[in-house]
Amino acid sequence: MVPKRSHLLLAGLLLFLIGVQFRMVESFTLSEKSSRLLAAQLGAGQAPSQQALWGTPPARRTIQPPAWIGLALMSVGSVITLKSLSLKD
Repeated sequence: MVPKRSHLLLAGLLLFLIGVQFRMVESFTLSEKSSRLLAAQLGAGQAPSQQALWGTPPARRTIQPPAWIGLALMSVGSVITLKSLSLKD
């Protein structure tokens, strides 16, 4: 499948806007469900059965993305957007 001009334009704009979002936000706080999923995937913390046994509420995790990731996404998004504008229909 050959990517069309509109597909590349959409992908480039989405990547650029996601990069802007990462630059504007300092940290993300996950919900309890996603915190448990992350802990299960990484193998960190207590098992979910132990948490339910003792009745302690699961801790919400806070993720702080590195500063460079927003700039990288904005750069890639702008290059893809400019490339899509140079393609023929």
